[in-house]
Amino acid sequence: MTAPIPPVAAVREPRLWAIVGATGTGKSDLSLDLVERLSQQGIGAEIVNVDAMQFYRGMDIGTAKLPLGDRRGIPHHLFDVREVTEEAAVAWYQPLARDVITDIHARGNDAILVGGSGLYVSSVIYDFRFPPRDQDRRARLEAELAERGVGPLLARLRDIDSATAARIDVRNERRVIRALEVAEQGESNHGATLPERPELWHAHTRVLGTAVERQALVERLDRRVERMWRDGLIAEVQQLREHGLEKGVTARRAIGYAQALAQILGEISESEAIAQTQALTRRYARRQVSWFKRYAEIEWLDVLNDEPAAFLDSLDSAEGAAK
Repeated sequence: MTAPIPPVAAVREPRLWAIVGATGTGKSDLSLDLVERLSQQGIGAEIVNVDAMQFYRGMDIGTAKLPLGDRRGIPHHLFDVREVTEEAAVAWYQPLARDVITDIHARGNDAILVGGSGLYVSSVIYDFRFPPRDQDRRARLEAELAERGVGPLLARLRDIDSATAARIDVRNERRVIRALEVAEQGESNHGATLPERPELWHAHTRVLGTAVERQALVERLDRRVERMWRDGLIAEVQQLREHGLEKGVTARRAIGYAQALAQILGEISESEAIAQTQALTRRYARRQVSWFKRYAEIEWLDVLNDEPAAFLDSLDSAEGAAK
């Protein structure tokens, strides 16, 4: 008589986590704590950056990039992968991030996407497809922008794709050019919004949102900006100028860096640079919250009421871990 065949153990499917929310709400701390809590359960995990400005080498103080010594020995990916002279674009980032996540999953580990750049997050966790790029067409549009300004380009976009023109940020010349580049190829929707019914790219995805009450967040952000100047943002920008910051398309426009550069050039005072950065940071945080509120899957965690800690504690139960 043959011995009974033991049951086959279930194979655990690696998970994709996304920790999102406004700047200054503790996303990095939660990601580190989550990795350590998963490790206690025998689950490996690695962190993947989805903050567009933290892609850049040398942009540390103004982006609140977590120093190497504070990363608790946890693998971090897609930090410091661009020079300040290079452009960061969602269509560049999406395949790169997905390849990194696929490699992490191949090692049997969970991948934890961390950051507040909404379109970049959406491009990874949802089934996003981008229209092709046309470098010759883009070069022509950029030359037209330099010669005639954004007005004629925006007018042409309204004629070709009025829906995209109505929702695009007309102050963002890069977005206008990209939208027109796409529209002139006969496509619609240049990719700056979520699909109406977004589908997850990876079935085992869990999205956590860090939240801080509005007035408390404003105070946090204002103090954070002041601390950036105390910690040496001006010196950091001076050094980045030596690496071509002013030639960069994306990096030189980053909140805080543009204002620090204007201060260095004598265009505004230090107090004006700080005040402008605070106002822009507050506005950016509002946009981030609005973007992530559209995510049907998101689980909001109130940072001031210790909900992140309670959530991590819930993972210790079999029900929480298997969710």
